[in-house]
Amino acid sequence: MSKGMFKNISIIGAGSWGTALAVLLAEKRGRVRLWAHNPEVAAELLDHRINSAYLPGVRLPPNVYATANLADTLDADLMVVVTPSKAVREVGNLLREAGLKDSAVLVSCTKGIEHGTGKLMSQILEECLPGQRVGVLSGPNHAVEIAQRIPAAGVVGCVHQELLDPLQQVFSLPTFRIYSSDDVIGIQLGGALKNVFAIAAGVSDGFNMGDNAKAGLVTRALAEMMRLGCSLGGRKETFFGLSGVGDLMVTCFSKHSRNRKFGERLGRGESPSQIEQSMKMVAEGVPASRGAWEGAQKLGIEAPITCEIHAVLYEGKAPHDAMWELLGRPSKAEADRISS
Repeated sequence: MSKGMFKNISIIGAGSWGTALAVLLAEKRGRVRLWAHNPEVAAELLDHRINSAYLPGVRLPPNVYATANLADTLDADLMVVVTPSKAVREVGNLLREAGLKDSAVLVSCTKGIEHGTGKLMSQILEECLPGQRVGVLSGPNHAVEIAQRIPAAGVVGCVHQELLDPLQQVFSLPTFRIYSSDDVIGIQLGGALKNVFAIAAGVSDGFNMGDNAKAGLVTRALAEMMRLGCSLGGRKETFFGLSGVGDLMVTCFSKHSRNRKFGERLGRGESPSQIEQSMKMVAEGVPASRGAWEGAQKLGIEAPITCEIHAVLYEGKAPHDAMWELLGRPSKAEADRISS
C-alpha cells in the first residue's frame, strides 16, 4: 500500500475529539472534511473557524471544510467516525443509505459498548456496512491537548494487516506518536472499560478519599479490565498498553476527563440524571457501564467495580453504599488480582 492511499479524508462528528482530529490530520493533507450533525456547529466552523461549544480556543486550519451535509463526505478514502457511541449505529446506517464507496476505509474513534448487543463500535460499523474495512484508534488522548500539539501517543488497530502501516502513517505526527496492533477487540475494550472505572475514580475524588484510596481503586480497576476484557476477546498484553493502562491512568486522574468529573459530582451528591442534563458532551462511561455489566453477567465474570457503578447509575444505589460494598469485600491474596 502506498503512503498516499488516503488522499480524501472525512471526519464524521464535530465534537471535541472529532474537531481535534481534523486539526491533526489537516497538517498532512490538502483538504479534510468535517461533518457536524448540528448545522449551527457546522456554520460556526465554516464561517468563524472555531468550535466554541466543544473545543474553545482552538482555531480550525483553512484546509478543513466543515459541513452538515453527509453527502459532502462520501468521496472519502478514509472516513474517521467520532460520534457518541449511541449514534454510531444510526450513522453507519446513514452512510450505507447515502452510498459510501466500497473502497473507503473506516476508523472508529468512539469508545463504547452497545447496550443490549454487547457490540463494540467497529462491530456495529461492520454490521451496518458489510464488506467495509474498519479499524480503530484509541489511547490516552484528550482532545484539547492533541489540538494544542502537546505530545501524546495512541494506538491504531486493524485486522487487515495491509492497512496497519498506512493507518499508522496517516495519524502520525511529530507530536502524536502512533503504535499499531491487530487486537481490535482489546483496544476497544480498554477504551470503553476505562470510562466506567474513571467514574468510580471520580466518586473517590468527590468523597475526598485521597491519593492512597484512588491509587488502590485504579490498580484494582486494571485487574478488572484485564479479567473482563480477556473474557470478552481481548489480549492480556493489550491492556498493559496505551488503550489499557495508559488510557485508564489519564481518564482516572486528568482534569480534562468528563467521566472522572461525572463521578466526582456523583460523590458530591448530585444524581446521574442531574449531571447528564447539565453536560454538553457525553460521559461515555455511563452507557458503557450497562454493556460492560451485561457482558460480565452473561459470562459469569467477577467485576465488582463495574457492578457497583452500574448499580449507582441504573439501580438507584447510593454512591456511599457502593463504596462501602467495595471496601467490605472478602480479603484475598494480591496474586489473585487478575483471576478474581
